[in-house]
Amino acid sequence: MTHAPELPYAVSLPPASSLTNHTGAWRTQRPAYVDLVPPCSAACPAGEDVRGWLRHTEDRDDEAAWRLLTDTNPLPAVMGRICYRPCQTACNRAELDESVGINAVERYLGDAAIAAGWALAPPGPATGRHVVVVGSGPAGLAAAHHLRRLGHDVTVRESQPLPGGMLRYGIPRYRLPREVLDAEIDRLVATGVRLECGHPVDDLGALRAEPGVDAVVLAVGEQLGRRTYLPAGDGSAVLDAVHVLHDMEDTGAPRLGRKVVVYGGGNTAVDAARTARRLGATETLILYRRTRDRMPAAESEVEEAEEEGIRLRWLSTISAVEPGTITVERMELDATGFPQPTGELEQLDADCVVLALGQESDLTLLESVPSVRVTHGLVEADPAGATGEPGVYDRVLFEALRGLRRAIAEERGVPPYLVFSDASLRDMARLKPRTRETLLEVKGVGAWKCETFGERFLALIRQQTS
Repeated sequence: MTHAPELPYAVSLPPASSLTNHTGAWRTQRPAYVDLVPPCSAACPAGEDVRGWLRHTEDRDDEAAWRLLTDTNPLPAVMGRICYRPCQTACNRAELDESVGINAVERYLGDAAIAAGWALAPPGPATGRHVVVVGSGPAGLAAAHHLRRLGHDVTVRESQPLPGGMLRYGIPRYRLPREVLDAEIDRLVATGVRLECGHPVDDLGALRAEPGVDAVVLAVGEQLGRRTYLPAGDGSAVLDAVHVLHDMEDTGAPRLGRKVVVYGGGNTAVDAARTARRLGATETLILYRRTRDRMPAAESEVEEAEEEGIRLRWLSTISAVEPGTITVERMELDATGFPQPTGELEQLDADCVVLALGQESDLTLLESVPSVRVTHGLVEADPAGATGEPGVYDRVLFEALRGLRRAIAEERGVPPYLVFSDASLRDMARLKPRTRETLLEVKGVGAWKCETFGERFLALIRQQTS
């Protein structure tokens, strides 16, 4: 029989038990501090230091909060109104009671800045380089902001008569008041960014060849509505939602009639339906070929549409359009959850059909650069964003900005969301060449493709229809 070893006085457990039971004082180990990115910042498309600017707000230093916020996002009053809050979805406070109202605080700070007249930080030392940004939507404006902070001369060229891109021509006024949009654009222009509206860019090759243009950032947006074939008789009114929303800001309100059917399930469809209601439609119906739980529109937008009297019909598709009527076919889900036709048809009264089936970019300006290949409406690029043309890059703007914050953070030994302070801007000059290129430290002529209002960054803003 084996006897347990005799233990010292006042010791009741053998030394090995502390390791086995995870108890005791481990003098050979000590805790290590690990600074992780908060879930709200990780979920934010722009990678904002949400925790940082919320802390300033809690300390009642609103201007410091706003300045930290605009280190990353130059449009807080805009995003505070139209963003669909992925940060709040990721907020782990929801596991206790409810998510922190991050989006509401962002809007509050943006409005406070407009009311107080706070100005953006001045640009860094002049680099002598000139960058042209094609498009003045959210990606183009953000690109201009960060390029200007680096000290580059920046010109934004916009084909429309007024700046803002799809912020102005795609989001209705009831969601984004134009005085708010204009105030934040004016503040950006005050830093030295030049706006050239009514100046479309049709040829990337010609633009790159212009004297004094060191780089080009493509932020053309997704301004074309996707179409689908619908058998339609003569005189049938079939429009696309992109043009309807654009005309509301440009040529004037379109005539949609009293009974309007919107075909689609994203936020563009909901915007078009609610706009039709405001134009006097007495009956507005949204048809969607899948079920409500598969509808990509934000739940809050759908609920507000229903409160306004807009009806929604699931598992339905349009099979034919005639003047004054449409033929609707009922769908049902198969074993994989995909909608399939049933052959059951029904006729509905409709003065107008508005198609909201998603959007895509007009990339005809790339035709003069054949080495930049486009497949299914998307520019082909490697994981680093490089296309077939040297110096031409395909990159979603905020993914690029998050990437360069990570690069700087790695060198400085700080979390990525702490990057883009004034000190970090000075640090950019000493980074290795590959990182400097990512940071838009322009060498020769380059171009970065910044897709906007697409299925990545601005899908989180508008969540395009499927």
